[in-house]
Amino acid sequence: MIEYQDIQAAEQRLQGHLLRTPCVASQTLSDITGAQVFLKFENLQFTASFKERGACNKLAQLTPEQSARGVIAMSAGNHAQGVAYHAQRLGLHAVIVMPRFTPGVKVERTRGFGAEVILHGDTLEESRSHAYALAEQRQLTFVHPYDDDAIIAGQGTVALEMLEDVPDLDTLIIAIGGGGLISGMATVAKALKPTMEVVGVQTVRFPAMFNAIQGTQHPQGTSTIAEGIAVGTPGRIPMDVIRARVDDLLLVDEGDIEQALVMLLEVEKTLVEGAGAVGLAALLKYPERFKGKRVGLVLCGGNIDPLLLAAIIERGMVRAGRLARIRVGARDVPGSLARITATVAEAGANIEEVHHQRAFTTLSAQNAEVELVVQTRGHAHVQEVLTVLRQAGFDAQLG
Repeated sequence: MIEYQDIQAAEQRLQGHLLRTPCVASQTLSDITGAQVFLKFENLQFTASFKERGACNKLAQLTPEQSARGVIAMSAGNHAQGVAYHAQRLGLHAVIVMPRFTPGVKVERTRGFGAEVILHGDTLEESRSHAYALAEQRQLTFVHPYDDDAIIAGQGTVALEMLEDVPDLDTLIIAIGGGGLISGMATVAKALKPTMEVVGVQTVRFPAMFNAIQGTQHPQGTSTIAEGIAVGTPGRIPMDVIRARVDDLLLVDEGDIEQALVMLLEVEKTLVEGAGAVGLAALLKYPERFKGKRVGLVLCGGNIDPLLLAAIIERGMVRAGRLARIRVGARDVPGSLARITATVAEAGANIEEVHHQRAFTTLSAQNAEVELVVQTRGHAHVQEVLTVLRQAGFDAQLG
């Protein structure tokens, strides 16, 4: 099993090869959650993910013969970019096998780091099988995203830096996909401070490690906004480390992750991907579990599709009452729509969308239904808008 000394050696190996990211307190998130929250900004790495650490540590230990032949990895995201970037820096040829459904922006960015990208298979398993076959055929060194001691040791340097910056942390909350990050970090935590609690978090839609460790049989979904931890088969090496050194595992829902992502954007002015928000999601979902503790969270990645981000922000605004859909019934006569919009304006709300409906409504034929999407200050303001509309004689409901 990987030990603390392996991670110390990795830290020395990585000196000067990547960014030592800040680990700082968040007063606002501390006030919201009731815990003392410290954030490790791994989304500030050059490829916007902690995955660089393990990739660089692995590549730095190749023999001259392995370096001459090159490396191969299978990944649809952050691991691909980490391997490609550091292979380019170290002068190595890198082959990255990605599923055919991988977004074009990720494919092009990986190619931009000089890697040979091969699109193969409709699933990660198909891509992985093809990568292993190519590794044997072309005598390339396979760089596994998490089931490798060198990868785990590199990821563990996150905890070394956190505990150097904030030595009196008493809890770490860490995202789990294949388990490489939490394995390395838990090894450091238990070596430096055996009383420290290490808590892993998975999404309800991909609970493979949770099931394996806890003996549960939660069903696996097909997609999640936390695609960085959407791993169907947990790592064998990480599983052994997690059993020995991780204190608890938690599950969070998609809505929890969306809420945390938007909160980090609004409060900390920092952009994370879904996987980078699951630690805060757990803290928000289980506040009593962590109340009063000094908690370290890893913002482990910041690569998110802009369209997905836009959708998450909009849904977050709806949950916060900042966007509301209101259905207003009114007589279908000239001037009715003008009166409705004027009334909403008097209530201090801004209209974003208007849909005037005559056919698809249960109202009488002389009436029409106007559907409004309005920008408001929050839930209380939404109720104020509804009240003003009703006082003006309109049948107004949240819709």
